[in-house]
Amino acid sequence: MQPPELFRPIRLGGVTLPNRICVSPMCQYSACDGTMTDWHLAHLASMAISGAGLVMVEATGVTREGRISHGCTGLYSDENEAAMKRVVDACRRLSRSPIGIQLAHAGRKGSASVPWKGGKALGPGESPWPTLAPSAIPYDEGWPTPQELSVSGLAELKNAFVDAAKRALRAGFDLVEMHSAHGYLLHEFVSPLSNKRADQYGGSAENRMRFPLEVAQALREAWPRERALGARISASSWIEGQPELEDAVAYAKRLKQVGFDYVCVSSGALLPQQRMKVEPGYNVSFGARIRRDAGIATRTVGMIVDPDFAQQIVASGKADMIAIARALLDNPRWVWHAAERFGVKLDYPPQYARVHASLWPGAALARPKETA
Repeated sequence: MQPPELFRPIRLGGVTLPNRICVSPMCQYSACDGTMTDWHLAHLASMAISGAGLVMVEATGVTREGRISHGCTGLYSDENEAAMKRVVDACRRLSRSPIGIQLAHAGRKGSASVPWKGGKALGPGESPWPTLAPSAIPYDEGWPTPQELSVSGLAELKNAFVDAAKRALRAGFDLVEMHSAHGYLLHEFVSPLSNKRADQYGGSAENRMRFPLEVAQALREAWPRERALGARISASSWIEGQPELEDAVAYAKRLKQVGFDYVCVSSGALLPQQRMKVEPGYNVSFGARIRRDAGIATRTVGMIVDPDFAQQIVASGKADMIAIARALLDNPRWVWHAAERFGVKLDYPPQYARVHASLWPGAALARPKETA
């Protein structure tokens, strides 16, 4: 009997995911000058044994000033690379599931404090750094005005993405994801709300996509086709009157033409004035439209907590994959329990096999009723 769609393999480029459940990139704000620490090892090791088909490493700055905060990971130095390889190697020993990394530049939202210290722009005594953006427009009141990137600066940043991808290859990643959402630099270029340039990188939708697509092309040339390459894109800023879904469809089509294997469709975080309607699967309809019209494999994300809902999304063809974040932080055994619900045999690490429902009578008591 065929397993439910959620637990069927999918091929992205030259990489096969054993199921359609992906660990979403989750910033941990626990690095030291971009270098992973023991926290990352513990966190990602837990995700590696979760049973998910893909484990994604958090948004990682391609330059030092491309980080969101002092605690964000980077891939711009030999020390960054060595620490990341240590973590990837450890995950490899624990799981056969592929592991990917999201390469990013924070743009005007960089130089911020970590969330538990407010997540605001760093003050004068907190070692702030100058930020970069397509246009000299601050993210919000109280945030510094970013420097508008010159054409030569854009070329340097494109090279930084390529250099980081080469480091990711040496570190052993199966997949690279270009971060072009959540109000960070590449998303800032795509959106007319943050890109007011008057040159070939601003104005029309075609011009606004130009730099992100140049980065995409450079990554495609640098990243092996026997691995996987994708992008996280934004379908809405949740600002009324913006035709962003049409732009996102066009952007996804172009990424497919470049040779990208998938897009992950998200939304929001471009402007603090957003009016986001957060509810289960709030990005699913966006992703379904992009999947249909752009013809590219699509991952959806956003408050997907219930396994039945996740299965419904994939089975109905609204997405090829789902990504979950906080649900896995809350319950690192989410995938195991979903497999039990659907009668799917999932190999547990042998050290933990005795908690399987077939071996442990206490499972019926320990599981929430809906997953038992």
